[in-house]
Amino acid sequence: MAMGKIPGDSEGGDEVGFAEINITPLTDIFLVLLIIFMVTSSVIVQQAPSGGAQTGLKVNLPKGGATDVTARATDMSVAILSDGRFVLGGNVVSEDELKRAFTDAQQKDPDTIVIVQADEGVPHGTVVQVMELAKGAGLGQLAIGVREPQ
Repeated sequence: MAMGKIPGDSEGGDEVGFAEINITPLTDIFLVLLIIFMVTSSVIVQQAPSGGAQTGLKVNLPKGGATDVTARATDMSVAILSDGRFVLGGNVVSEDELKRAFTDAQQKDPDTIVIVQADEGVPHGTVVQVMELAKGAGLGQLAIGVREPQ
């Protein structure tokens, strides 16, 4: 340990030791934190669902937005029932009729917005299928109808 004199000390005989920093407790704290993070991250990954992409985190999806899309007279509203049927203008239509309706709407007004209103039980793939039909017909402005938050 290095020893030296205190500057400004009038009595020349007193020697004071320089303080040393003991990093052992700090190292112990970091190692404990590292172990805690390793254990919790492995538990989170193990709790992830087995099917699909494993992100390790649960995601809460929103039920609806704060702003509404105001439908114009030229916009199209397509409803998808829980059994997979498509409803356009109050009539049940097939996929081919829906595609023709999208093509006709695009020819009349390319800025037509397609509002997709799907039942809660409808698979995601069916909603994407309707959106792809609209995009394939040249209608790029899509909206999803949701229930207003209560």
